[in-house]
Amino acid sequence: MNLLRALATVSGMTLLSRILGFVRDFIIARVFGAGMMTDAFFVAFRLPNLLRRLFAEGAFSQAFVPVLADYRHRRGEAETKTLIDRVSSVLFLILIGVSALGMAGAPLLIAVTAPGFSADAGKFALTVEMTRVTFPYILFMSLVAVAAGILNTWSRFALPAFTPVLLNLAFIGMALFAAPWFDPPIMALAWAVFIGGALQLAIQLPALARIGMLPRFDPNWRDEGVQRILKLMAPAVLGVSVSQISLLINTVFASFLVSGSVSWLYYADRLMEFPAGLLGAALGTILLPSLAKTHASGDSAEFSALLDWGLRLTLMLTLPAALALAILAVPLLSTLFQYGAFSADDVLRTREALVAYSVGLAGLILVKVLAPGFYARQDIRTPVRIAIFTLLLTQAMNLAFIGWLQHAGLALSIGLASCINAFMLWRGLRRSGSYLPQAGWGGFALRLLLALLVLGGVLWFSAGTDASWLTKNGAQRAMHLGGVVTGGILAYFATLWLLGFRLRDFRRRTA
Repeated sequence: MNLLRALATVSGMTLLSRILGFVRDFIIARVFGAGMMTDAFFVAFRLPNLLRRLFAEGAFSQAFVPVLADYRHRRGEAETKTLIDRVSSVLFLILIGVSALGMAGAPLLIAVTAPGFSADAGKFALTVEMTRVTFPYILFMSLVAVAAGILNTWSRFALPAFTPVLLNLAFIGMALFAAPWFDPPIMALAWAVFIGGALQLAIQLPALARIGMLPRFDPNWRDEGVQRILKLMAPAVLGVSVSQISLLINTVFASFLVSGSVSWLYYADRLMEFPAGLLGAALGTILLPSLAKTHASGDSAEFSALLDWGLRLTLMLTLPAALALAILAVPLLSTLFQYGAFSADDVLRTREALVAYSVGLAGLILVKVLAPGFYARQDIRTPVRIAIFTLLLTQAMNLAFIGWLQHAGLALSIGLASCINAFMLWRGLRRSGSYLPQAGWGGFALRLLLALLVLGGVLWFSAGTDASWLTKNGAQRAMHLGGVVTGGILAYFATLWLLGFRLRDFRRRTA
């Protein structure tokens, strides 16, 4: 399968999921508003969703896919199927226990994670009830991660990328049509989480059956492959936790600043997540299985070439996105958010954070490309050590910047730390000999710089002044922004084409 086509597929599905996510948030806000009941739901969903991020989509995938690829290449289909059966069974038993404990211990969990709710007996009881409904989500999503890892290893990228859409559809359907049948109506959202998780698992099963890898129950804790995956998961959990800790600490810092600082950072981060999800997560998803396969086959030249392809594609797509976010910060923020209570001053203060974040967008996405170079070789400890170092460095920069840059200093710290993280990963791969840059990087960089200069000029002159955006109505902003973005995209890619870039140069087959 063509990796460029796979990237387009995964990015397209991610875009669809993000759009439906905005629709979901709009409908939930419209149907349920903001108050005691929505607070209860968001707290109830937070813990299983956090566990999903830590274990299912993060640590497990990083440990499972490289071992799976190694088994498929070296040991054949029969032993690979046995590994899948045993890993799935052991994980299922663990998750049944975790789900049962979470449901039984829901009152204690809510007392610890939302202690303020204890003062309102009704709110506390509702949160506990919804936690018990939503907690099995971690069971569903962990098994979805198993299925996605298998399908991605077999180069079936489309279906795993599509599955998050089903959770958003479950939210939308339950909020619009099922809420009146529940007492209180907000319980419909808790059941939407349960149904969405079940649907995401169910849609994967026929695809697994078609490739002959539908798991059967065969728990064996002592299996060599199971033990390898469990040992790799331990440092992976720590690595994934580092980013969550960093976000928590930044929120603590922001809470000591002027009112609105947390919100300005949140809205800036929402815009940053868009290219990071479309490019970073998608590239990491499609690269890891191919890198793991080439490592298992001992093809070091192809391993290095895959990384080189990912780095060039990342820079070609990420640098213009970062430049556009910096130049068009006010146009984007005013068009999306400057309505009602979100004032022009809020736009300008959020702009400060967005410009600071944009400094690190390339680094943030490069980490998603470089880290799989370690995971594919079943070296999870090195990126974890680098992540811990950058976490400490981020907090040192927070202390240095917060006094004179305020909330923008927190965003700048994250951006700079992401770049340092990417550099250290790149240096680690170079020192180990896993990555050797291909020829032509000098010419590539020069042509890319020229295209970025053209893009910057087009965006700067066509956008006009920031003040003009703050006084336009919503329709005027949307039309103007659409024209500016379209003109920038055409100018950038036309310049690349004139400088000799061709789509065929970036086509690459999966391993």
